[in-house]
Amino acid sequence: MTIGIPRALVYWKMPLFWETFFEQLGLKVLLSPKTNKEIVKTGSELSDPEACFSIKVYLGHLNWLEGKCDMIFVPRLKADKRHLEYCPRFFGLPDLAKIISKTPILTETFDQRKETFEKTIAKIGRALKKSKAETDSALRAGLFREKKEREEKEKQFLEKINLKKKKVILVSHPYNLYDDYVNMGIKGKLEELGVLPIFIDWAPLSDKKLSRKDWPNFHWEFAEEIARKIETLLEYQPAGAIEVSSFACGSDAVIKEFVEKRFKKAKIPFLYLIIDEQTGEAGFQTRLEAFVDTIG
Repeated sequence: MTIGIPRALVYWKMPLFWETFFEQLGLKVLLSPKTNKEIVKTGSELSDPEACFSIKVYLGHLNWLEGKCDMIFVPRLKADKRHLEYCPRFFGLPDLAKIISKTPILTETFDQRKETFEKTIAKIGRALKKSKAETDSALRAGLFREKKEREEKEKQFLEKINLKKKKVILVSHPYNLYDDYVNMGIKGKLEELGVLPIFIDWAPLSDKKLSRKDWPNFHWEFAEEIARKIETLLEYQPAGAIEVSSFACGSDAVIKEFVEKRFKKAKIPFLYLIIDEQTGEAGFQTRLEAFVDTIG
C-alpha cells in the first residue's frame, strides 16, 4: 500500500515524522514534489475565492497525488498538548480533501484537549490494520527522527546566529519558510544581498514568560510559538526582520501588528511581505533590496 502525503501546509508542522511513521509500518510513502507553477495553478483553480494562498498551494499538492497512491493522508489538526489551537483552516482540510479527491483520504483528528497524540496515532494504526506493537514502534521511530531534526535546526541556529555577519530574521510559518517557490527564494536573495537570513523556525522557544505589555494571550499555537521565538531572537540583536505572509491569511493579519510592534520597540527595522500566486519577482526583489539598504 502507498500512502500519499501533500508536501504543503500541515506537512511542515511535523516534517520527517510522517514519512518515518508510515515507512516503519511497512507502507510506501509518496510525497508530492516541491511546489511548482503547475501545482499552484491547479490549486488556485480548485480553491474558492476566499481561500488563503497556503490553502491553494495545498490543494495543488493534493491534486498531484490523485491516482498515484492508494490513500492520501490528511490529518485534522485542532489543538496541541498545551491546548493551543492550530489555524482554523486546518480543521476542515480532510472534509475539503474528500470533496476534491477521488482517492480515499486517511485522517484522524489531533485534538489534545480531548486525547493524547499517542492515542490518536493508535487509531491510525488500527485503521491500517497494524498491531499496537507495530504502531508504537513506528511512533517511537518517527518521534526520534523529529527530535534529531529539531536538534539539528537548533545547532544550525547557534552556529549562524553567532557569526559576525549582518543577520535578518525571517518570520513566517514553516510552510512558507521551507517552500522556495512560495517564498520566491527569499533566503537565496538575501544571501546575494550580503545578509545572513535566520529562519525563526530554527530558534529555540524562550523560557521567559511573555510580557502582556508586548503580546496578548494567544489561543493560536503558531502565534504563541512565534512570539516566544522572537523573544529568543531579540537577545541576539539582529539587523532586521522580515515577516512573510500568505495573502488572505486572517490569522497573520492579526499577529502581524504585534510582531511589527515588538521589533520596532527593540529598534529593529521591519518589513512585511505578502505573497500569492500573483506576486511579481521584480517587485519582490526591489523591496528586499530597499530594505537591506535601510539596515546599512
